[in-house]
Amino acid sequence: MSLADSLESLKKVDLSDLDVNNLGSWPAPVKVITCILLIVAVLALGYNFHLKDLQAQLEQQQAQEETLKQQFSTKAFQAANLEAYKDQMKEMEESFGALLRQLPSDTEVPGLLEDITRTGLGSGLEFEEIKLQPESVKQFYIELPIQIVVVGGYHDLATFVSGVASLPRIVTLHDFEIKPVDKDSVSKLRMSIVAKTYRYNDKGQQQ
Repeated sequence: MSLADSLESLKKVDLSDLDVNNLGSWPAPVKVITCILLIVAVLALGYNFHLKDLQAQLEQQQAQEETLKQQFSTKAFQAANLEAYKDQMKEMEESFGALLRQLPSDTEVPGLLEDITRTGLGSGLEFEEIKLQPESVKQFYIELPIQIVVVGGYHDLATFVSGVASLPRIVTLHDFEIKPVDKDSVSKLRMSIVAKTYRYNDKGQQQ
C-alpha cells in the first residue's frame, strides 16, 4: 500500500468505530500511528523517570569533580611550598618571641615607670601625677594602664610623647587631653594621657 493510499484510508476511518478490545481489527495505518504514539510516550516517560535522574547525577558528579580538582590544586600548591611555609613559621615564631621580650614582666614595671619619668624630666616637663591603674586581663596578654599628668610647653610635650613611643618596651598612648594651665596664657600646658604597657598572659585566661 502506498503512502497516498494509507492517507486516503485514514480519512475514511471513523474513530468511533474502533474497538479498543479488538486492536487486531484496526486498519494498518491506525496501528502504525498508535505504535508511534506509544513509543513516543514510553520515551518521554523514560526520560522523565530515568534519564532526568541520570542527568542530575551527572551534574552532581561534575560539580564534585570540579571541587576535587580545586582541592587537589590547593594541596599540590601547599605541598610544593611546604618548605617555604616552614621557613615562614620559623620566622613568625622568632618574631613572636622578640615581641614577647618587649613585654615587661611584673618585676620590670617599676623600671618602666622610671624610664617614663626620666623621659618626661628630660623633655623639660613637670609631673603632677604618674599612677598605675588596675590591670585588664585579655586572652593572650595583660594590659596595664598608667595615668600620667604633666605640665610644660607644647614642644616639650611633643618631645615627651615621641620619647615614650621610642622606649624599648611596648608602650601605647591613649586618651590625650591638653589644656592651658592658666586661662590667660597658652605657653604652659597640662597634658593628661594614659600610657598602656603589656605583658604576656601565660595562663591564657580572660576575665
